[in-house]
Amino acid sequence: MATNITFHEGSVDAQERSNLLQQRGVTIWLTGLSASGKSTIACALEQHLLHLRKFSYRLDGDNIRFGLNKDLGFDEKSRNENIRRIGEVSKLFTSACCITLTAFISPYRADRALARTLHESAGLAFVEVYVDAPLEVVEARDPKGLYKKARAGEIKDFTGISAPYEPPEKPEIHIKTHESDLSESVRIIVEYLAEKGFI
Repeated sequence: MATNITFHEGSVDAQERSNLLQQRGVTIWLTGLSASGKSTIACALEQHLLHLRKFSYRLDGDNIRFGLNKDLGFDEKSRNENIRRIGEVSKLFTSACCITLTAFISPYRADRALARTLHESAGLAFVEVYVDAPLEVVEARDPKGLYKKARAGEIKDFTGISAPYEPPEKPEIHIKTHESDLSESVRIIVEYLAEKGFI
């Protein structure tokens, strides 16, 4: 860690930014197994929020793993660093009063707890959404054929098969995508945001 740096405060404080943009920032952290529906929900939710004229942005594997985190693999240490960086980036977006949507497996409770702590220690809101579907359901969906490859031993350290997934113990929102369709899933999150005054 660099020791010869000094933090420089900006001239716009959080309240002024919030007043001018007419919204508060919040990170909506979607976690769940591959093919549980995280990215599908995040895409639909982002579109819905933008149609409400709310500043929102989605972070997922496509725009993070191919850029910021393209140097990371999928072993446990790399997964930890992947989520740490995502936590820091989402904190920046949320401090800019964005409704930040993150859609990552983020399999370890400790990593998700770190992301929450990063936000809460900066006075920022963090909402964990458990996008839940049983293993047999996500394996049947398997849109990218990843579970099939993992079962065949072609992919090592694959969450749910050869690597663990630690489900949230007290998520703010719990969505079972084998019971709720996409519209219902988005509605559940939007109602929560409205109830808490974020939209």
